[in-house]
Amino acid sequence: MKKVVVLTGAGISAESGLKTFRDSDGLWEGFDVTEVATPQAWTKNRKLVLEFYNERRKQAMSAEPNTGHLALAALQDEFNVSIITQNVDSLHEAAGSKQVMHLHGQLNKSRSTMDPTLVYDVDGWELMEGDTCERGSQLRPHIVWFGEAVPMMEPAIEQTIQADIFIVAGTSLVVYPAAGLLDFVPANTPKYIVNPQIPEVRSAENMYFYEETATSGLQKVRDHIIENHL
Repeated sequence: MKKVVVLTGAGISAESGLKTFRDSDGLWEGFDVTEVATPQAWTKNRKLVLEFYNERRKQAMSAEPNTGHLALAALQDEFNVSIITQNVDSLHEAAGSKQVMHLHGQLNKSRSTMDPTLVYDVDGWELMEGDTCERGSQLRPHIVWFGEAVPMMEPAIEQTIQADIFIVAGTSLVVYPAAGLLDFVPANTPKYIVNPQIPEVRSAENMYFYEETATSGLQKVRDHIIENHL
């Protein structure tokens, strides 16, 4: 069974109603990202950061997978599909995708500020001041903030190197290090790029471009892959 590796970004979640800060000149739901999505913000105003992510979590819980998510899940019928997502929601899982790697963390989880290996499911949508890990340390959102390392990059690179087919959907490929994954795709591997604005890429070798949204483009990609690579 051929291995399909997919890199998804904010565009696919936006089509399910989840907003991205890049849609509004660096503002995310009215907040500058430096106020709510950096280690400095956590130190400066923990209450604000918790409230911000509580609202994002509440919003995400009401969102439903769209046809883009479902098209990727359906690919599992014919291929070994690994999804690498920059998104922190769980819409891929809700659509039925079995192998999902979250580069930037997960909204529905929290982690210890003392020991980052202690990760917990958030019960409901609220994470509050005073919620602590088993060692008594305050819990924080399980999110990779701006300025923090991306621990899942190495596993993502390992998956990418193994790809027989590589798909990029809903991302402008400007956020690093995730955007650099394209450089690790084997040269002879077919690469599909789906985005309303096609990003600049260094090489057009074995590349197929779909200048449209993830909801419509991924269904076409699925049909093309099944027809040509099954």
